[in-house]
Amino acid sequence: MATLFEPDELGKRRADLAQTLRELRKRAGLTGDRLAARCGISQSKISKIETGKVLPSIVDVERMLQALNAPSDVVEETATLARLANTEFEGFRAIMRRGLHRKQAELAALEASSTDVRYFLPVMITGLLATPEYARASLAGSTGDIERAVAGKLARQAVLYDPAKRFTFLVTEAAVRWPLCPAPEMAAQIDKLVSVSRIASVRLGVIAGGSHYPEGPMNTFTVYDDHLVTAETFNGVIVMRDPRDVAFHRALFTTFKSYAIWDNEARRALESWATDLRQGV
Repeated sequence: MATLFEPDELGKRRADLAQTLRELRKRAGLTGDRLAARCGISQSKISKIETGKVLPSIVDVERMLQALNAPSDVVEETATLARLANTEFEGFRAIMRRGLHRKQAELAALEASSTDVRYFLPVMITGLLATPEYARASLAGSTGDIERAVAGKLARQAVLYDPAKRFTFLVTEAAVRWPLCPAPEMAAQIDKLVSVSRIASVRLGVIAGGSHYPEGPMNTFTVYDDHLVTAETFNGVIVMRDPRDVAFHRALFTTFKSYAIWDNEARRALESWATDLRQGV
C-alpha cells in the first residue's frame, strides 16, 4: 500500500537528499568519478545530484547506495528520504497565488508529454471532459481570473483527438450525478461524456451504484504513463514519482476498472441519468 506523508514534509527533502548522498560518498572515500564508474551514472549527473540541481530517481539512489556499500540502516533511511524527495505537495493557496491558468498550462504540458493517461474520478468530472458551464462551476469557490482558467480547461480538450495518445477515464455514478450545476446544465454535461466516449483515443468507463464494491473511492487520481501520479485533496495536489507509488495506483486503477461498464452499456446508463435530470427525477 502507498505510504502516507504529512503535507509539510513533501517537496522539502531535495536538498536533504543531495547533502546525504554527498556526505555518504565522501565518507566512503570516493571521488565523484569513481562513484560514477561504480554505479553506471555519469559523473556530471552525480555532481548535479549532489548539488541539488537534478532530482535522482529512486533507482538512481539505490544504485548509488549499492556502489557505496552503505549499511542496511543507512540504505533504508536514505531510500525513505529519496521517496519523500520524489513526492511533492502543492497547496491550493500556492496554486491560487501562481494563478489558476498556470495550473491549466502545467496540466496541458503533462498531457502533451504522456501517451497513456488514466483518470479515476469518484466525485467530480475532470476539465478534459467538462462543458464550459461545468468547468466554470467547478471553480466557483476560487478567486482570480476564472474565465482564463475555464478557457485553459477547454483548450486542453484538443489533446483528446491526438491518435498517438490513449486516455482512459473511470467515472462513478456519484460524480456524474453530483449536482454541481443546475439540472439542465448537468444533463448537458452528461451528454458531453457520451460524446467524448466516442472519440477514438478515449475509453470511458462508468462505475454505477447499486452493487457491492470492496474498494472505497478515496480520492481523485491521475496516472501519467508509468512515471508520475497526481492525487487531489481538498487543500492541494500530491505529486508522486516513486515507481512503487505509480505501480500501486496503476494496480488500483485496474481494480476499479474491473467494476466499470463500457461502450454502449455505459452510454445507455449516462443517457438514462441525463433523462432523469431533464424530467426532474
